[in-house]
Amino acid sequence: MKLFDVYPINPINIVKGVGSLVYDNKGQEYLDLYGGHAVISIGHTNPHYVKRLEDQLHQIGFYSNSIEIPLQKQLAEKLGHVSGKEDYQLFLVNSGAEANENALKLASFYNGKKKVIAFTGAFHGRTSLAVAVTDNPKIVAPINETDNVIFIPWKDKAALEQAFADNEISSVIIEGIQGVGGIQVAPESFLQKIRSLCDTHNAVFIADGIQCGYGRTGKFYSHDFAGINADIYTMAKGMGNGFPIGAISISPKIQPAYGMLGTTFGGNHLACAAALAVLEVMEQDNLMQNAATVGAYLIDELKKFKQVKEVRGRGLMIGIELPAEYAHAKKDLLFKHHIFTGEAKPNVIRLLPALNLTKAHADQFLEAFTKVLN
Repeated sequence: MKLFDVYPINPINIVKGVGSLVYDNKGQEYLDLYGGHAVISIGHTNPHYVKRLEDQLHQIGFYSNSIEIPLQKQLAEKLGHVSGKEDYQLFLVNSGAEANENALKLASFYNGKKKVIAFTGAFHGRTSLAVAVTDNPKIVAPINETDNVIFIPWKDKAALEQAFADNEISSVIIEGIQGVGGIQVAPESFLQKIRSLCDTHNAVFIADGIQCGYGRTGKFYSHDFAGINADIYTMAKGMGNGFPIGAISISPKIQPAYGMLGTTFGGNHLACAAALAVLEVMEQDNLMQNAATVGAYLIDELKKFKQVKEVRGRGLMIGIELPAEYAHAKKDLLFKHHIFTGEAKPNVIRLLPALNLTKAHADQFLEAFTKVLN
């Protein structure tokens, strides 16, 4: 059997990682500013994280949600405290797509409505409902197509108001900062308008924080900059530092019922141990503040490059838009300077490093970026 060929692969075999550094099978060191797509939040092989998982594995790795799992309650309590949403409820899953899938479903259960507002440039996942609210027709199979999703232009308040006027809206789903869409920051006034309209029409505000949440921007959820509370927050990626876990944080106004949602692997012992370790390190090492400080430094320095068209983002979620003549930049950073970065079409370099990225490593990137552009 061979692998199903759906990924464009770089010819690099990473076999080891420590902090923000990774190493290939030939011993070459790389600076990781991609974090496996915003997944590595507290650094590769963080000692506390490794010990937490190892200790748990020696006890029990898995049992189903048919029994008490105290780690789930510990995680809910810790997440509520760190995120500032202590009165919310937690449902645990395995991925970001599952988180958004369950959020959309739960919203429809709550108000009995079907229509969902999503935005141009959005990416919410690849499963049935999640891909239906994703603005990329190439990855939407015919079976995923639905008339229940209304796409409106990013940041367009008038179109948003018209969609509510013309339809019975179940929910609005929005990334606080679009990741795949090119690091597009949602204006605070736009998020506030969504909150107001959802309140007026009994619709559910779903804040997709899968890539832009979990402390990456300097606040726990990037939507927090708008000073509003969403009804459901979705999360995954940085939640487990590489261990598959996702979740939805649910407003107390939405009441649960047996059988409403369910999962086999969600909230298993190992996943909870991983997620607890991440939150413990985030608190202990003040990583949200570090993300804000090092991120602001990087953004300020990047804005000094005359070749750069625009720098967007918050904290350690940064997009660098380049002219077409610098389309080679990402590849040069990787193969000439051994630095992993991400990208967004058509020509945006995405920085999604661990939240404990040091200023020294930021400077290492800036030095290499200078050479690439010059």
